[in-house]
Amino acid sequence: MDNAEIQDQNIISKEPQPSSVNQYPFLIRFFAHFFSFIFHPLFIASYVMYFLLFIHPLAFAGFDKQMKVFRFLAVLLSTTLLPSFSVFLVWRLKLGTQSLEMKTPKERIIPYALAMFFYWWAWNVFRNFPDNPPASIHFLLGSFLAVCGGWFSNIYFKVSMHALAVGGLAMFFILFSFADGFSSGLYLSLALLITGIVCTSRLILSAHTFFEIYFGLFIGALAQFIAWQF
Repeated sequence: MDNAEIQDQNIISKEPQPSSVNQYPFLIRFFAHFFSFIFHPLFIASYVMYFLLFIHPLAFAGFDKQMKVFRFLAVLLSTTLLPSFSVFLVWRLKLGTQSLEMKTPKERIIPYALAMFFYWWAWNVFRNFPDNPPASIHFLLGSFLAVCGGWFSNIYFKVSMHALAVGGLAMFFILFSFADGFSSGLYLSLALLITGIVCTSRLILSAHTFFEIYFGLFIGALAQFIAWQF
């Protein structure tokens, strides 16, 4: 096989080439993996709700500590623990998912569908409590819509779940900063910084193409924008 044939096969192959990952020093790849894990898509909703419940001084003003803990645990269960356990079961039962990383669109169909149900459940529960602030309900609705958008997009091509999650994160804080009576540029700046770090990490690891990253950001941001219109 000559060099021309080898080059043609590399062009036809859709799998990322190992050299594109190994060109970065070990320390950079380590931090890329670290940030990809710390800001995993299944953690983002819990992070935002923790911020609203325990860090922001006004979002859940009037709630006692016990009530805040119960509300946080409800979100943690529906948007992190149950979806994670479902993905684990799908993987162990070999229901179309070959690895927990879900590298192909086909592997993501069932996990996305399960996540849609759990995220819908979290939003539905929160919207039926009249004392919950609108920002929390908007965010959970936007998270549910983002998962729906990711599932529909996944039918045609793979989209970055990390970019989808942090795109929603960034748009939420942009919209929240206009409606927040205790507006602080620090929260928005941190959200934008996290968005940039996570997307860069996914590119360093060659987990996604630029298109998959940008389209994920677009879906996540659009989902939050739509949610805030209701």
